[in-house]
Amino acid sequence: MYPNSPSNPQTQPNPFLAQQEDEIDLKVLLFNYLQYWPLIAVFMFLGVLSAFLFNKFTTPIYKVESTVLVVDDKPTLGADLFESAGLGLQNKSNIDNEIGILKSYSLAQSTISEMDLNVAYFQDEIFKPRQIYGNTPIYVAVDWDREQVVGGLFRLEVINEQSFELSVEDEEAFAVFNPKDPFYKSKLESFSLSKSIFEFGQEISGEFFSFTVNQISALPGEVFFFRLIDTPSLALKMKEDLQANPLNKQASILTLSMETPLRRLGENYINKLMEEYLKRELYEKNQASENTIRFIEQQLSGISDSLEYSESQLQEFRSKNRIFNLSQEGSMIFERLTDLEQERSQIELNLKYLQTLQSYLDNNQLGDLVAPAIVGVTDPLLTSLVESLSELQAERVRISATFNDQTPQMRDINSRIQSTSNALKENVRSAIENSRNTLSDINSRIRLIEQDINSLPATERSLLNYTRQFTINENIYIYLLQKKAEAEITMASNMPKNKILDYAKAGQLPIAPKTSLNLLIGLILGLILPIGFITVKDFLNTKIEDPKELEKAIKVPLISMIGRSNTSDSLPVLLNPRSTVTESFRSLRADMSYLSPNRDKLTVLFTSSISGEGKTFVSMNMASVFSLMGKKTILIGLDLRKPKIAEEFGLINDKGMSTALSSDTSWKEVVKPSSHENLDIILSGPIPPNPAELLLQEKFGQIIEEIRGEYDVVVFDCPPVGLVSETKELFKHADISFFVFRQGYSMKGNAEVLNNLVEKGGVKKIYGILNDVHIDKGYGYGYGYGYGYGYGNNSYGYHEEVQLPWWKRALRRK
Repeated sequence: MYPNSPSNPQTQPNPFLAQQEDEIDLKVLLFNYLQYWPLIAVFMFLGVLSAFLFNKFTTPIYKVESTVLVVDDKPTLGADLFESAGLGLQNKSNIDNEIGILKSYSLAQSTISEMDLNVAYFQDEIFKPRQIYGNTPIYVAVDWDREQVVGGLFRLEVINEQSFELSVEDEEAFAVFNPKDPFYKSKLESFSLSKSIFEFGQEISGEFFSFTVNQISALPGEVFFFRLIDTPSLALKMKEDLQANPLNKQASILTLSMETPLRRLGENYINKLMEEYLKRELYEKNQASENTIRFIEQQLSGISDSLEYSESQLQEFRSKNRIFNLSQEGSMIFERLTDLEQERSQIELNLKYLQTLQSYLDNNQLGDLVAPAIVGVTDPLLTSLVESLSELQAERVRISATFNDQTPQMRDINSRIQSTSNALKENVRSAIENSRNTLSDINSRIRLIEQDINSLPATERSLLNYTRQFTINENIYIYLLQKKAEAEITMASNMPKNKILDYAKAGQLPIAPKTSLNLLIGLILGLILPIGFITVKDFLNTKIEDPKELEKAIKVPLISMIGRSNTSDSLPVLLNPRSTVTESFRSLRADMSYLSPNRDKLTVLFTSSISGEGKTFVSMNMASVFSLMGKKTILIGLDLRKPKIAEEFGLINDKGMSTALSSDTSWKEVVKPSSHENLDIILSGPIPPNPAELLLQEKFGQIIEEIRGEYDVVVFDCPPVGLVSETKELFKHADISFFVFRQGYSMKGNAEVLNNLVEKGGVKKIYGILNDVHIDKGYGYGYGYGYGYGYGNNSYGYHEEVQLPWWKRALRRK
């Protein structure tokens, strides 16, 4: 019973054996990769070297961070009243809106305008120019009120302290910036300078450029580069580079950060950005006070002229009539009239304010609203509505920096502004009507007092009128000056509600490149790339390499593996009997006693799917190993189309099996001695025109029977079964048949040829042999060839000419 046969109980499933097979698969896989260890080592070294060079020559990137405290407004009385009116006002500042303002284009633009960042300077380095900032050796002053070329790089080489050479690095990288249309730049197909030598301080101008290069500390021979960058493009870039995030979900503290190769530039930009942010907030808070001051100044400009005129009229009348004081009766009338006139002036001022407010609302001039309390209006609902509308208008201006009019945020706040404006208009109309009614009542009371004035003497009556007019103007003037002072004090005392907690500070260590991570990635890539290449190469390989894979593909046992001969001899069994290849044939000879037991005589057939797989090599050495055993052996060459045996044994193929089959020549006459004891040979003979018909004759069967009677072992070297048809008829003459595959040569599809012989051809007792197994492939591990027999001077005394690689010796010791 053969060990791999299905009837053998040792072949039943065994978890332990399955575990061993998995372990062997891993070792075989490891051997397959280890044979390429020089290539893997080179790639790993190149990967680490590439990562090292990348770390060394990549510009370091630093992270700059700062923090800002965003304070939420507390609801005011006006907000409570407004909410109670059902208009849904929300006074609380939205931290998302503050983030939008900090990342807005308008804030970035104003920051850049304050910092003069429109020229980027670079210093010449080995691989590429390195950007520099602050204390630059040169300064470029640009006229941004006219068209300028932007985007491209200028090269400046200092000749001496007075002059320099200027050239263009990339002619196709330039575009033209037009200040009249700042968001559109026209691309230039090419750009060059008419001359190259210029003086420091000299205006360099042309059709699309105008700038001046000033000397600061540049030395002769130094090379610098600079690039002109328009404000819109730079603002968009800085806007994208800036990150604004809450410190955590509960806190109203924002962290502003930026990743930049220039630490000082990042710090200065974020600090200036925060200052502009607070300045913008303060400007919005001062809008109401500025509007109030402007309104009062408009009123003062008119009342001051009236005051001067009335004062001069009073003085002139007193001087002319030599009368300075009123009588007791006149003084009493004057006091009553003065109180009513002052009250009327206050109501007229309030009415004028209400009419101005109504005009602002009708013309949608919401940014010019004046606080009612400043001009003396004490209506709490009116005050609340004006304050709420001002805050909503300021909020719309703030979030318009982030959102457009179609976003839900803008639609919501526009809706609330409209609702508030409508409510305010109705309240103003009602207030105007009430003021007019009050004013009409006061005028009636004044007219009654004026009747008492008519009873006074004419001179005293005139003095009272002049004094009355002057006092009215003086009181209004003083009142307006007082309100203006109050508004100025309010504006001076305004402070931004938000605060800078930490000014921008860059980290001491760069965040990129990540040195250790890059080295690790380089090492991993250096390992993965060659392994991936080897894996893909093996996956796409259509040749038989792995004995296990072949064993699974064929439906008969893989009985033996024959190693590669390390000499040019085709008969290692006879010429090098101590080699491992010879031992492989001895092992196969021993297996045959199990494959065909209790037989004194044996007929063995060797074939393959195509030519070149080594069936002739195997059949010759198999016949030789039987002859060395003392068995009378004959090797018969049945490949009548492409004979090879004669050449290997140094014989002449003048007669052979084709001669015996095609003539009356006895087979004994075509037998040739091999010059080795117990080994005879029948060559294929001259190539006949009809080899298939010759082998299918009954005469061939008779000859084989006679030969089997004369010899102990008969070995058939048959033609490839995948190419010719007659081989299929030869299997019936053999006791054991072998199908030869060759490692690294036979196609994987050749296994189906053998399977078809068994399933469709009905061939019995046929087995597989893998020939030319390479030591360097590593697939022979655990299969009898290679490690099964040892190397060097092993226990059998066999000597192998090839020294094992170090990694295989180490694994073998393990």
